Amino acid sequence: MRLRAGQVAVVTGAASGIGLAMARRFAADGLKVVLADVEEGALGKAASGLRQDGADVHARVVDVGERADVVALAEDVYRRYGAVHVLCNNAGVGSGAEGRMWEHDPNDWKWAFAVNVWGVFHGIQAFVPRMIAGGEPGHVVNTSSGDGGIAPLPTASVYAVTKAAVVTMTESLYAHLKAEHARVGASVLFPGPHMLRTGLWESHRNRPSRYAKQRPRRTPYRGLDQWEAAMREAGREVRFTPVEEVADLVAEGIGADRFWLLPESEHSDRQIRARARSMLDRADPSYLEHFILD
Repeated sequence: MRLRAGQVAVVTGAASGIGLAMARRFAADGLKVVLADVEEGALGKAASGLRQDGADVHARVVDVGERADVVALAEDVYRRYGAVHVLCNNAGVGSGAEGRMWEHDPNDWKWAFAVNVWGVFHGIQAFVPRMIAGGEPGHVVNTSSGDGGIAPLPTASVYAVTKAAVVTMTESLYAHLKAEHARVGASVLFPGPHMLRTGLWESHRNRPSRYAKQRPRRTPYRGLDQWEAAMREAGREVRFTPVEEVADLVAEGIGADRFWLLPESEHSDRQIRARARSMLDRADPSYLEHFILD
């Protein structure tokens, strides 16, 4: 599909980071943008900034892990605008899990799956049938990650598992849309190719009480600045991709009807080849060894 003025784009996790960058890019292309986020203060600030730039904006507080919230969002948007052309299931959280997998707090998994996996599924079920029925060209973008979507980072295994699920969900969605001869396309987004300055690093600020940790953390949460300092101390190069570049990748990918929104990266390509080679050779996943910590 071609992005055109007057179309409607819905973005979850839109109050900051990648989501806000996508909303800004869509607005710059003349689209009406719907911002959904769980963080009310940041959401209001984001919407106000876009309106000051002349955008047609609607904002709604939504917890994508709650099906009723996403269904209510869809009802609201269709009542207001009558159509949705772009859906970006982008909301995501880091789990805050510590230690080995068998030591994890089960609520870390429940929360991460509620947002990162169920949130995408809720978006698909609430919006896609109406997008198909509308008969107009449309596109769904689901945000995954190289961590899990390509190969897991064992020190962030909960997040990786959820993002691997998003890839498979989007592949399945693509096949189902093709089988229906729908005018709606699907893409899976891998933000990058480098680290990003987003609120994901401090997801715990929005953790619902129903998913509260059952036991306190052994160590304090690390912010992005602390992670960056630790990596530099370990001698690892730290590079960041501007979120605006990710938004441009999304807009261009929608226009090209591209499924894999995967920026060029020698590192990612090496991981993809190594993983595929390990599977084809029925060999152990040696591509993980670099990341396994004693």
